[in-house]
Amino acid sequence: MIKQHWQMMERGVAGVLIAMSLQYSAMAQTENVPIPDVAEVPGGWFFQGSDSVERQYAYQIDEHVYGHDISRRNRWYDVEIDKWHIYLPTYFIMTTPVTNDQYAAFIRDTGYASPDITSEDWESLGLIYGYDATRPFAWKGDTPPRGKGNHPVVLVSWRDAQAYAQWLREKTGMRWRLPPEHYWEKAVRGPDGTFYPWGNIYDPNQLNSADRGPFETMPVGQFNAGPYGLYDGAGQVFEWTSSSSQPGYRIVKGGSWDDRGCGVCRPAARHGRAEHTQHILIGFRLMYEAPFH
Repeated sequence: MIKQHWQMMERGVAGVLIAMSLQYSAMAQTENVPIPDVAEVPGGWFFQGSDSVERQYAYQIDEHVYGHDISRRNRWYDVEIDKWHIYLPTYFIMTTPVTNDQYAAFIRDTGYASPDITSEDWESLGLIYGYDATRPFAWKGDTPPRGKGNHPVVLVSWRDAQAYAQWLREKTGMRWRLPPEHYWEKAVRGPDGTFYPWGNIYDPNQLNSADRGPFETMPVGQFNAGPYGLYDGAGQVFEWTSSSSQPGYRIVKGGSWDDRGCGVCRPAARHGRAEHTQHILIGFRLMYEAPFH
């Protein structure tokens, strides 16, 4: 018993020393690197996905706001994961989407291509917006759009988000990565499976959507912090996850500033986008697991 006790103490001391070493390594490497604030999502069970009641609610609010039933006819919300109880370990996730200023540090340090898109590439996506709609979000060289430093970065593909995560890992020594869909969903909605981060009733005052305006991105950190302290999980911008919907496509979550009614802004809502897509409605945030788990 005494031997086992000392072995446990030695392992504990070793763990502390490793943690101190990693912390020192991260501090040494993060000069001039804006380290994002994170929220802790404690280990435990949560309800992922939706049931028929939630999906019916989403269709109804869409119909009420838009005056048509396109989302129902196209069965947009029928592809959501059937509600189930799932356990996740403790992890940490950015409290807001990655901002233009945070992404700019990556661009300036690496020479990576800045967020922008050609008219040909934009038109090939077949989106409802004309190319002119992208210009307020496009960068000039390594400089973000004027006045949008604290807005979510957009016009970034899934591959761009992966490159930023790799850079942040190298700079900090921490295991940053895009969250899988279920990790993102728990962080935004909490353990109880509510329709929105704030409850089961849609409230346009709780998010940046087209119901209130201003019909563009806004500074991060203003809208509903949710159960774990995450801002902008509903509305603002869709966010890339690491989860695949089919080969070459990744799940995006959260809704955006141009959505109304916001059935699509529920954390359970999901759809896939091609990994190379650069969209004015899509950004991202990163996570990392608790050390030594």
